[in-house]
Amino acid sequence: MSDERSMEVEGEGVAPPAAAADPTAASSKGAYRNASASGEIPSYDGDDRARATDFANYFCSYAQLYHQKQMLTDHKRMEAYYAAIMGNSEVFRDKVVMDVGTGSGILAVWAAHAGARRVYAVEYTDMANHARKLVEENGVGHVVTVIQGAVEDISPEALGGIEGEDGPVDIIISEWMGYFLLRESMLDSLIRARDKFLKKHTGLMFPSHTTMYFAPVEDENERKTSVSEYTNSMTDWNDFVESTKTMYGVDMGPLHNAFQREQKEYYLLSSRWSELRPEQVLAQPVAVKYLDMCTCTLEEARGLLKGNPGGAFDFDVVGEDETAATEGGGPVGGRHAVVSGFAGWFTADFKSRTDADGAGAPTVAHPSVLSTGPENGYTHWGQQVFHLLSNVPVIRGQTTRINGELEVIRNKDNARLYNCRMRFRTSRRRNEEKKDGAVLMQGPEVEEVYHIP
Repeated sequence: MSDERSMEVEGEGVAPPAAAADPTAASSKGAYRNASASGEIPSYDGDDRARATDFANYFCSYAQLYHQKQMLTDHKRMEAYYAAIMGNSEVFRDKVVMDVGTGSGILAVWAAHAGARRVYAVEYTDMANHARKLVEENGVGHVVTVIQGAVEDISPEALGGIEGEDGPVDIIISEWMGYFLLRESMLDSLIRARDKFLKKHTGLMFPSHTTMYFAPVEDENERKTSVSEYTNSMTDWNDFVESTKTMYGVDMGPLHNAFQREQKEYYLLSSRWSELRPEQVLAQPVAVKYLDMCTCTLEEARGLLKGNPGGAFDFDVVGEDETAATEGGGPVGGRHAVVSGFAGWFTADFKSRTDADGAGAPTVAHPSVLSTGPENGYTHWGQQVFHLLSNVPVIRGQTTRINGELEVIRNKDNARLYNCRMRFRTSRRRNEEKKDGAVLMQGPEVEEVYHIP
């Protein structure tokens, strides 16, 4: 499957098996797709039905305190934002700040504590009521104004600015990042807020820059579990078909291919949340996408398109040298016996502006960085792992080369979700051989499309 339409279709039916039982799913899918008529996130230009679907599928969980608590107890997340805001109080002092997607309101409270003159905390859900209480009880109600609604619906006039002139906001803070950075598509809202409210030449974005990383990994136990679950599901289906035919005289066999595709997408072609250890990363990660929050466009936010330079990858996974001793009678393939798949994660930097238009912006003297990579330990984002259908062995004394291209494309039926297409080839050469030297093995091109659920 090589055209863009096939990529969209491949991911559109991914759902837990139980969710597929709804007999109206196929007919209602178009009517209740999680996207506006123009394919945008519904909070921008969706009609009432699209917005209701978006709320049910996306926003509603953020209205629950238990979900907020999960993020608030992610200490790597909290430390990075606290260091960025409180560690740079000189740039917040007497400034107007907007917190997009404030949730519980904690970032807005910190901005007030850092000396902001006015903070507008924007929250779409009823979590806004909790945020108001938190703001008042923490003594910053005179600084922080909680606004409930979509940031796309707020006018500059409401914040003391004028449409078309330099924005009324000095700093925009937001925790907008999803799995593998882009999932949830909240970046669209942030870009629109930036273009409407932020001062063009002196405004700051927190975070200021983000980077997506991609690397081959060993995660064989989890890969085998997914394969086993898929096999068990198909075995159960075959038993079901036979028993239904025997007991009720109806042959369910015509639905076999559809069921198999559904289960394959769910068990084998959906990424998995993981908390990888650093040693499971088998080669130097590559940065596949870099975004400057002051200049990135809506088009860039839509993903990593075919042909984009950052999408190419070329990994060397080196097997232990032939003379290396194996401890305790370990596998002759060395410490990493197989490549189980690929993993994706991101970093978010809080630093000074780097774009030409921002030369006059305040300097962020104490930069902070948030990493969701394996080297940083637990974050609630973890890493997204894309397991291969068949693993790639790593042989002692040989280097396994994996080169290809990654695409990250928004799902056409749910503008909050993304599909990832990977095309790659593998080859092997002796460790001492140059990268483009003689090969011992050359595999065919592999292409798969994965859904980030």
